[in-house]
Amino acid sequence: MRIGLLTEGGYPYVSGDAKLWCDRLVHGLAQHEFDVHALSRSQHQEDEGWIPLPPNVRRVRTAPLWMAEDDEVVLGRRARRRFAECFGELAAVLCGTPGSASAGGLSESVSTSEADRFASALYGLAELAREAGGLVGALRSEAAVRTLERACRAPGAHRAAREARVPDLLAVAAHLEGALRPLSLDWYEDEGLGAVDLCHAASGGTAALSGLLARHFTGVPLVVTEYGVRLRTHYLTAPDAPPAVRSLLAAFQSRLAAEAYGKAEVVTAGNTHARRWQERCGADREKLRTVYPGMDARPFTEVGESPDGADPGTVVWAGRVEPARDLVSLLHALAEIRKQEPRTRLRIVGAPAGPEGAAYLGHCRTLAAQLFPDEAEGPHAAGDNPVSFEEVGGPDLPTAADAYASGAVTVLSSVVEGFPLSLVEAMLSGRATVSTDVGAVVEVIGGTGLVVPPRNPRALADACVALLRDPERRARLGAAARARALELFTVEQNIEAFHSIYLEIVSRAPVRRSLLDGAGEPLPFAVPAEAHVPVRWTAASPRLSRGGPGWAAGSPVRATTPAPAPEAAR
Repeated sequence: MRIGLLTEGGYPYVSGDAKLWCDRLVHGLAQHEFDVHALSRSQHQEDEGWIPLPPNVRRVRTAPLWMAEDDEVVLGRRARRRFAECFGELAAVLCGTPGSASAGGLSESVSTSEADRFASALYGLAELAREAGGLVGALRSEAAVRTLERACRAPGAHRAAREARVPDLLAVAAHLEGALRPLSLDWYEDEGLGAVDLCHAASGGTAALSGLLARHFTGVPLVVTEYGVRLRTHYLTAPDAPPAVRSLLAAFQSRLAAEAYGKAEVVTAGNTHARRWQERCGADREKLRTVYPGMDARPFTEVGESPDGADPGTVVWAGRVEPARDLVSLLHALAEIRKQEPRTRLRIVGAPAGPEGAAYLGHCRTLAAQLFPDEAEGPHAAGDNPVSFEEVGGPDLPTAADAYASGAVTVLSSVVEGFPLSLVEAMLSGRATVSTDVGAVVEVIGGTGLVVPPRNPRALADACVALLRDPERRARLGAAARARALELFTVEQNIEAFHSIYLEIVSRAPVRRSLLDGAGEPLPFAVPAEAHVPVRWTAASPRLSRGGPGWAAGSPVRATTPAPAPEAAR
């Protein structure tokens, strides 16, 4: 099988998002070929280069989202009119204005539903870009900004759009040009994505748009995977942006997400929390699958199978240091814990996430010094603060497994969380956990750890004390957590799930082309027997006769007719 892997700011770049699970997927499916089509987000990401690629990555094509050279495409009069119609209709959908009824324009073929209007405008722009050779210049032009402005000022536009000012319009137009960059790429020919058996978008948004265009032009089936729902991420970022900018961009992301969910054969989420978001954004429940991220369990095997070496008085926190992890509440919780268990220590293991994380780490260090001043006497001598700030890779904690092995209880104190990877690592290490009830935490824990409300230091402290005082309970919960993690959250589970999805999609996809060998002759066994035109049958009531159970045509029971080609796997 040949798979087109579509990424945005991810694989195969060294600093890419979701590079790890993509890399594991490609290595795990070594029997299949991958064509990687990657969109980069910055010059820094380009300069850092790629991670080593396995032999089954057949080719890599890249394009930048952070800059666009002028394509020097000059649209003729008719093309400019088509662009104005298509981009104007797309802008009208974003502004909430009703469709026009101008004769000879785009609206003649546009449905009254906004989803159909958006799709018609989007694919109209895609077809124009293909004919003209690109739309970078047109999308960056003054005409595009004026078209957007007319849509915002049109009768029926929602309030936020009507209040947009020139700087807002310029910001929205610039964002739309970047988000629509795949329209101008030459990825959708028969020798490009048209040659793959299916496209797998490793995220929503712009990466999924590339898959939509491949499907539109060549009929390649699409799979969309989101471990963090792109639309939700948009809502949570740029909170200080003007209301008009936030509203128009949210409308674009929402329409694009709905179109991707509607056209994809299968939509996968990394957890039920993300799956609910996808459903709210228009994904058909029948298309949705939950595929948990795959973790490599091998580094945690030794720790998980021999959990007795932990310090019974140490609590461990591990992860990226940033405000969303709420280490402030954890430090206040430790103060409460030490009132009942004075010898308890806390190891905070992790590096800061960017400048904001570095500033937050400094704040936490200051708070720890204030809450636990050096004691002249007692169980902690002068200079022996019960809180330590460390990073994996040092002499005391050479690996992440060593960090979890150093404590009896692992804590997650976040106020915002998607899929808690550090929590899964603790479970693989056989550690009892105390976590805040955010994101997919309850789904991951599944009854194998204690869960408390976020931003509640007292509840966090009480749960930790309960486990610190009960070693037998810690052992039971740790063993159950490791068993659950090995069953649900391993690399092998992830790879097998996607492999099954690929086979399911290809088995019911129509044959789009004839494969030829080097001499131009048909290639035997190149098309699997499952790729055929399906028929429908109805199961009639069983009757005792020589013919056995009867079957009548025209039912909802779907059956497939064997293709004349011999059985073969790709």
